[in-house]
Formats: sequence, C-alpha cells, structure tokens
Amino acid sequence: MDSGIKPASGGRFRTDIEGLRAVAIVAVLVCHAGIPFLAGGYVGVDVFFVISGFLITGLLVREVEKTGGISLVGFYARRAKRLLPMAAVLLASVAILSIVILSPVRAVEISGDIISSALYVANWHFAAQSVDYFAQGLEPSPVLHLWSLAIEEQFYVVWPTLILAVTWFQRRRGAPVRPALWVTLGVILVGSFALGVQLTDASPASAYFSTFGRAWELALGGALALLGAVKIPRAIAAAIGWAGLAAIVYASFAFTSTTPFPGTAALVPTLGAAALILAGSSVYAQKRGAPAGPLSLGPVRYVGQISYSWYLWHWPALIFAAALWGPLSVAAGIAVVLASVVPTVITHHLIEDPVRRAPALARLPVRALALGAACMGIAVASGLLLTSSQPSFKTAPISDVRGAAALVDQPTPQDHAEALRPNPLRASADRSRAFYDGCLVGITGTNSNRCLYGDPHGKRTLILFGDSHAMQYFSPLEKLANEDHWRLIALTKAECGPGEVKIRSMVADREYSQCDAWRQETLERIEEGGPRATVVISGDTAYTAYGPGGEELSGKANADALEAGYVKTLERIQRAGLQTVVIRDTPASASDVPSCVSEDLQNLKSCAFPRVHDWDLEFDDRAAKSTPGTHLIDVTAEICPGELCRAVIGNALVYRDKSHLTATFARTLSPWIKEGLEEAGFY
Repeated sequence: MDSGIKPASGGRFRTDIEGLRAVAIVAVLVCHAGIPFLAGGYVGVDVFFVISGFLITGLLVREVEKTGGISLVGFYARRAKRLLPMAAVLLASVAILSIVILSPVRAVEISGDIISSALYVANWHFAAQSVDYFAQGLEPSPVLHLWSLAIEEQFYVVWPTLILAVTWFQRRRGAPVRPALWVTLGVILVGSFALGVQLTDASPASAYFSTFGRAWELALGGALALLGAVKIPRAIAAAIGWAGLAAIVYASFAFTSTTPFPGTAALVPTLGAAALILAGSSVYAQKRGAPAGPLSLGPVRYVGQISYSWYLWHWPALIFAAALWGPLSVAAGIAVVLASVVPTVITHHLIEDPVRRAPALARLPVRALALGAACMGIAVASGLLLTSSQPSFKTAPISDVRGAAALVDQPTPQDHAEALRPNPLRASADRSRAFYDGCLVGITGTNSNRCLYGDPHGKRTLILFGDSHAMQYFSPLEKLANEDHWRLIALTKAECGPGEVKIRSMVADREYSQCDAWRQETLERIEEGGPRATVVISGDTAYTAYGPGGEELSGKANADALEAGYVKTLERIQRAGLQTVVIRDTPASASDVPSCVSEDLQNLKSCAFPRVHDWDLEFDDRAAKSTPGTHLIDVTAEICPGELCRAVIGNALVYRDKSHLTATFARTLSPWIKEGLEEAGFY
C-alpha cells in the first residue's frame, strides 16, 4: 500500500495507479461494511499487493541501473517514514480504545495482536489463531486487517536484498542483471502460486494469511516493472485496461466468504490489476477512452492518496462500534466506514504526508530509521500497556473453591465474588493435564498419543472418547481414577465429534476428512483393546453434518444425521463387548463468559445466560436413551441450576470461553460423575 511513485520505465508519474488504489480501498471498505452483494471486496487487498510489487520493484531496478546498487539505508528510511508513524498512531489508539471500551479479558487478548502487528508478523499470528480451534470463539481483532501490511513489510525486507544478491552474482560473472531477475521472479511467481493453491485446498484459513502463498501476487507486479514500457496500440491498451477493471469489479461482486481463496480464484483480481497497470505502461497509452481517464480524476486520486490511512482506520472503527452497539446492520456498517474518513483525513494531512515529505528526514535517512524504530517501540509499548493496565483479580484459595458442591448447601445463585478461581484473565489456560500432555489431537492430526492416567495397574479401565467437550471431563475423571485406582485412557480430537458421520470443520471451513480418519483409527484401537473397558463418550452437539449427496444439512435433517451417527458409534463399541456411557453436552453461552466476569465481579448475575432447550442440540441425549445398554450421565443441573447458567458457582469460574468448562469447575463435578458411573455398573 505504498504511495504512487515512478515506474521502472521512466520518469512520468502514474496517476492511474493512484486511481487503482482508490478502486482497491473502496472494494475493501464496502466488503467490510457488510454490503452483501459486494462480499468479494476483500480482493482489493490482492490489488494492493500487485501495485506494491510493481512500484517497489520499479524503484529498486531503477536504482540498480542508475547507481549499480541499492542503498538499503535509503530504501528502509523511505519505508519507515511512509508507513511506521501512521501505524504507531493507529496501534496506540486501538490500545487506548480497548482499555476504555472492551472487557479486561478481551483487552489482554488484543495486546498480543497489537504487538505482532507492531513487529509486522501479524499475518503469522492470525494464521496460528485461524487453525486454533479454541481461538474460533474470539471476536474479530481490531487490528486483524494489518495482516496484509505484515506481508508487504516482509516483502520489503527480503526483496531489496534478493535483488542486490542477484545483481552482485550476475555482475561478478559479467552477465546482464535483468534476465536473472526475470528467472528469480518466475521461480517465486510459479512456486508461490502453486503453494498458495495447495494451501488453499489443505488449510484455507492459514493459506489466506501466508506470506509464501501470497508472494506470487507481489512477484506479478514485479514482473510488470521489469517489463517496463511496452508498445501496445492505443485501442488494444484501452481494451486491456477495461478488461482488467472489469475483472476486479466482477470478483468483488461474484466472490463470497465461501470462495476458496486465495487459490486459483486470486488470479481474477490480480490479473485484472496487472492488466490495468500494463495498459498504462504502453508508450501509446492515453487517458481518453481508457480506464486511466476516470482513474486519474482528482476525487478518485484523492481517495487513492488517503487509502493507506483509510485502510488503517476503518476496521477498528467497525469493531469498536460493534462492541458498543452490538452487531451492525448494513446501513450502520456503511455509516461507520464513512465516519472513519474523519480520522483518516486528519491523520493523513497532519501525520502521514508531513512526515513523508519532511526535508530533515530526507537529508539524513538515519533520522528516518530512528523515527521508525521509535514508532515500532511505541506500538509495542501500547500492546504491553493493555496487559499492565488491567485490574488485578484476587484468586480464591483452593479451600474456598467448592464449585458445584456449593449448590448442595446453598442453592441460591452466586451474584458476586471477592475472589474466584481461575483468574478471568487466565481462564483460557485453565485446562486439563491431558490437554497440556498433547492428548487432544489438533485439527490436522489423525493419530492419538498414548495417554494413560490413573493407576496403570488398575483392574478397571475407562476410555474417554470424543472431542474437546469430552476432554473437559478429563479432570473429574482423573480425580476419580487416582482416588479409586483405575486406569484412564484419553482419546480425543479437537472439533471431532464421536458420531460416525461426516461433518464440516469450522476451522478449516470444509469437510473434516481428518476427523473421519482419526475416528476410524481410534474406534479400531478401542475395539482391539478388548471387552474389559467402559467407554465414556461426549461431544459438542453444534456440528453441521453432510448428507448422502455431500450437501450441508440443517435443522431436523442435521440433527437426525448427527443422532444416527452417534447411535452407530455406540452400537459399534457395544458389539466389541465394551460398555458405553454418554455424558451429555454442556450448555453454551452466546458470548465469552470470562470476558463478562472480568467487567464486574459484583454483578455476576449479568453474566448468566439462559439454558436453551433446543431439540436439534439434544441428539446425544436421544441417542443414549435409544441405544440399549448405554447409560446417560447428565450434569446439566449442576452447571445450570434452574433455567439460568451461572458464570460463577462456589467461587469457581464455570466456563473458560463460550462452551468449555474450566478444569477447576469440572473437577468439582466428580461426585455426580462417580454416581453416574456407579449406576452404569462401572464400580
């Protein structure tokens, strides 16, 4: 998202590229505003990548051909004064607004986002979150959009050094530089594109943020810069330009959030941008009758000039508006995006432009580098501020944490707390020992580790089988296994229900083939273990199943398919001679429970949520009751006494997110789970 500068081919300023930047930013803005028929506006980022590759490569190649080398100090000084001051202002503003508007828990989560953005590794940070099942419940980060700037900065770090290396190597051999640069760009373009296609198929979420899967888009722009001025007849150049603009517009209208992207689909907007740039590179190019005409109009160019600032401000405005007023309608989204032009214009004219044009920084590039370092330091400090500025919560001693047991003596809901466990700011880490031992297989895994707990020589064996909602019961089961001297085996996988049915992965946003493979391997392992065991099954009930034709199911059809898969699993295990027990799934909140609790320990009632009776989500209960020989354990009453599910019971924080119990609270359920196992004949 760099400024419109001179191309490699000569000295003229490309006003049409400034206009193309306007097209790109408007596409992004309307997409993020939520306009449904322009859901593909995210392709504007790809247009920016092509523009950046063209402009930066042109700048560097011109310098090599003029001076024989590249001044890395000068190059990075220009990038620093162009990009870093605005980024620092934005990140500091986000930190302050997070403290004022968001809950302490959410603010602490965002601190890591800000720091990774300040260090320009945000794309890898968000890529890691995108494949983390437990990060899926998080609200969008106000700095999520900075992933694209991280990719560009990484390009700025590598590309000048690579051009210098190629130049040095070629001149040492007495060979021309441009052919070697063509080969280098070609390898990057082809290799990165192939990787991007493969990643989009294998892991769409991580592919979206991947530097290696996006590098080809910057390389495409670089190839145009190497091509330089071309001789394309005026009419043909105009046609190419209009076709390119049409491709970008088409992608903005036709693509949606379900379009596999980047993959091969990214060819449409990137080749469109390349066509527009190529058309304007013709020595015969004229604005009349070509896209360069409207793209070079003053108002359009102005939008292009402020595009960097507008890109920075619009997304946090949307996120904080939603935090204040709830989900935004399309009209509200448009209004917020338009309102974000106010800080955009102010910071563009008072910070971005003055710093970029400052004579003192131009005369001494080292000053610009120092300014850039200071800006990065301020941005990192802003992220650290979020953590240090949060209120401290008193952690209740273990002796004061009764959890579900408190309901026996005091059924009245706990509406306030002086201290609780775990600390809401660290609730997400309050998980079972088995989780940290790697016994919850990740999204891409298909084999379970050997996870044996309790008394390895015990005469009774219990196998815990299911997904992360099964894993939350490991803590009370381990407590019982240690006390009563029996063996506990954990066989669990994230986002993979125990029922034998094909389901959609929320993380991968596609059919979950790794779940099918893991479930099959695990069931075979259970069958081969012999009949002297009890299998405790549990799982999330909010899955989407696929029908016989590969279509996604919904409503009753989905619930029926999930129930049938559950019954199939129970019957298969029973045929192997093993006893089956089902622990019913936990109720889920619509919002993050620790986040709510962190706002006010004296008003815990506001964090309670209604216990929803949804037939579609109770298929595990029906499956257990319809399968002879299966016993059902239901601890819902201990989690949700009455019709409201409480955030804190007996000084124990009940949930660590929207739907998973904290290990601390789950451990207090052990008496009820033991009672259920006794009724099932396990003891």
